[in-house]
Amino acid sequence: MPDAIAAHLEMRSSNRAAVMGLFLCPASRLPELITELIKARPVKPVALSLVIDTGLGGVPKALSIVESRTELLALRMVEMPAPNDVDDQWLERVSEFVPEDVIRVIEPRRGGPDWLESIRKVAEHGSWPKLRCGGLSQQAFPTVDEISDFLSVVTAGGVSFKATAGLHNAVRHTDEETGFTHHGFLNLLVATARSLSGGDVREALGSTDSDALAKEAGELSEAAAHAVRGVFASYGSCSLAEPVADLEQLGLL
Repeated sequence: MPDAIAAHLEMRSSNRAAVMGLFLCPASRLPELITELIKARPVKPVALSLVIDTGLGGVPKALSIVESRTELLALRMVEMPAPNDVDDQWLERVSEFVPEDVIRVIEPRRGGPDWLESIRKVAEHGSWPKLRCGGLSQQAFPTVDEISDFLSVVTAGGVSFKATAGLHNAVRHTDEETGFTHHGFLNLLVATARSLSGGDVREALGSTDSDALAKEAGELSEAAAHAVRGVFASYGSCSLAEPVADLEQLGLL
């Protein structure tokens, strides 16, 4: 936690601060976060995405803790996994617990027959669906077809989404140590643009041509770029340096 806070605050005051989003913290580690922030004394509150790992019933207590320390934390987003059966009643409870001015991000479990229907339900209730793009096993990485289907649902529904896990680098690649093929956040950005415009989404997701992807992203019109940003609105990475280095190398920053 001390290292994460130090890196976040350093990046926040750097010339690349504009590419950095929220500080992610599990609800179970909130006391630890607050203790370290008291020591760090940030000049302004840290914008927070609270990841609920204590169950839906733990949301009110976690929000109360955050709201009691507004000099240190500014709650911007609440993220949580969905139950296997994503029903309207559960989604309504989420809406009741989380303040209206805080973004709600819900992750339906991928792999079941109702995954895309769950994505639709989440969007209809005004929350952002979350797309998990990797993990500790090959099964944790969605296929190109699965991501394409996901993008089709969210772009048709006019909703924002957040991606997470496995997206440290801009372009699709295979990790030499694990043998896992990782999706790239630039691939996902270009694929979102194509999904909005009727282009070949699967080709964009499967491409390893970094120059071609960078060129296509760089040539998006201002209106198209805003539209893409409205859909692919956020993604989580455990590295601050790698994504920035990749974008600099590709001439996109």
